[in-house]
Amino acid sequence: MKALKTLLVQPKNLVLLFITIAVIAASSVVIELHQSKSEMLELMEKQGHTLLETLLVASENALLSYNTIEEELETRLLNNASMVKMLYEKKSLSNSLLQKIADENNIYRINIFNSKGEKIYTSHVEVHDTALEKESPLKYLQPIFDGTMDTLIIGIKPSRFFEEYRFTVAISTKDRKAIVLNVNAKDMLNFRERVGFGILLKNVIKNKQIVYAALQDDDGIIAGSGNLQGLESIDSSEVIVNALYENSYKWRIAKKGSTEVFEALHPFVYNGEIIGIFRLGISLEPLNNINAKITQRSLIMGLILLVFGFVTIAFIFVKQNFNVLSKKFKVFESYSTRIIDNVSDGIIVVNSTGNIYSVNKAAEKLLDITENEIKDSGFSEIFGDDACQSLLNSEALFDEINCTINGNSKIFLVSRSFFDDENSEKKQILVLKDITKQKLLESHIARNERLAAMGELASSVAHEIRNPLNSIGTIAQQLGKDFTPAVNNEEYKGLTHLIYKEVRRINDSITNFLKFAKPQPVKAETFPFHDFCDQIKMQYQSTLKERNIILNIKIEYSGDVTWDRSQMTQVFINLFENSIEAIRENGVIEISAKEIDEKNLVIILKDNGEGISPENIKKIFNLYFTTKTKGNGIGLSIVQKIISEHGGLISVQSLPGHGTTFTINLPKNYS
Repeated sequence: MKALKTLLVQPKNLVLLFITIAVIAASSVVIELHQSKSEMLELMEKQGHTLLETLLVASENALLSYNTIEEELETRLLNNASMVKMLYEKKSLSNSLLQKIADENNIYRINIFNSKGEKIYTSHVEVHDTALEKESPLKYLQPIFDGTMDTLIIGIKPSRFFEEYRFTVAISTKDRKAIVLNVNAKDMLNFRERVGFGILLKNVIKNKQIVYAALQDDDGIIAGSGNLQGLESIDSSEVIVNALYENSYKWRIAKKGSTEVFEALHPFVYNGEIIGIFRLGISLEPLNNINAKITQRSLIMGLILLVFGFVTIAFIFVKQNFNVLSKKFKVFESYSTRIIDNVSDGIIVVNSTGNIYSVNKAAEKLLDITENEIKDSGFSEIFGDDACQSLLNSEALFDEINCTINGNSKIFLVSRSFFDDENSEKKQILVLKDITKQKLLESHIARNERLAAMGELASSVAHEIRNPLNSIGTIAQQLGKDFTPAVNNEEYKGLTHLIYKEVRRINDSITNFLKFAKPQPVKAETFPFHDFCDQIKMQYQSTLKERNIILNIKIEYSGDVTWDRSQMTQVFINLFENSIEAIRENGVIEISAKEIDEKNLVIILKDNGEGISPENIKKIFNLYFTTKTKGNGIGLSIVQKIISEHGGLISVQSLPGHGTTFTINLPKNYS
């Protein structure tokens, strides 16, 4: 210590120490600036990638939604066209019958043209005294008249006489006449505008830090928003070309006029085909501002060090460096803690014995447990033995596990990494992402697709059966009234009445099928949610009393909802009936509801009935699936469809012998 004091007292050494401190301070500023810029660019890279991934998913969903609607409309029009063709070829067609078919099936026009483009049948006789015909039907129908095509999907085209658009299909008859069906395409065009790339990119540009967003291919910009002036072509940049043909995420610092922007790039792939490349320009102004502030703070700190070092170099040298390092450590520690605690994914550090060493806030929320409760706990106590084995014994970097947290089934996507701490103890970091809702949504979409397909089939078959059934019923009824046999008159009348009765019964079954295949539109109205629950309770009060079933209602939301009251009543009636039928003795049914956020409710209907077997629980929403002897298998399919049309999701958990729980996530207001 004495030698150090002597060394510092000498003027030459003081100057050398001062110069050394100055050099160290300047170097620290340069290193800090370089490191800060690298970290900021890395953060921008991750944010750009995340934003692009979100944009890609939203774009793909928009295209998928529009194409699905168009395909369903094509199928409906072609099915009706086939029916008209059958009637035409049986010579059973008339203008009035065409009008009836059009009205019943919500079709704007049904026309049959001859090869000269003249109408020979029409569902709507119009007189266009003042309107001029814009184009002849021959422009679209010539392939049918030439015999080169039997079916034409014309799609969206201008109206012949009005400033409107129609979605049109056409099929050929055996004698080469053209049966043409169309619907008003206004709703389709409005939908395409609402979900198209243009509006999507405009919404992205609302963020002030986004300079531009564009979808571009080799021919130019397909869709874009923001400052697109001077945006170069794809082949002008090697980075853009590599991103497009490697089908991977890339980024670069690009020139935009006199300023630089951070440009994130990712190809857009739809149905296995590269449509183009998304280019997202993010302003570097916030990054430059942060770097400027860091520079300013670093310079001030360096000057303070120099001033204090000049006054008393020995003491300040040690003290100031200690303070600087302490502050940097605290900033780094606080920064790291804030980042870890504010990420949406749960982070768990596990030691070599399988005990939890530390967790972040997101993990506490995912596992519904505090850090004090979770620390030093065994994995199996929280995740269960099966999930514990999968988590701790796997060497895979990514894994998917199913587990039960506080009685709730959860699905986590797990990524893991390993490190050795200062004591050379091997630890692993587990990052948990809750994908339960995503899996539920995937299952929900798959069920909707199956139900839509089966509903279309049911509708088609029901329509084919219904017409001849009605004819049989009418004939049987007429024979019973107008014809009297010479013998066995009573037996004859009994048989004709039986035929009519059975036809009516089958017709009622068909009506039930059609209710699912073509449900009533949602007629939303606003009403108090609490009154709705009281209505359900009052409706089943006597039944529950007879069956000795206790009903517990726990409603934590007292506001209004905007739903189709009739349809939502049907949902709860179907679920209630299932619960009542599943209960054998000492029955308890519980309905609870609370707000998830300001827009959504979660409603849970739980019973202690006999439960559902694992092999059946995946089928219960399937159309016509039932385990009841007198059931028709439509009830839960209708529940699923009504909830879906209200923008909600329904899921089920059940254990044989321990009851069933239906969970409904539903917007408070239908839109």
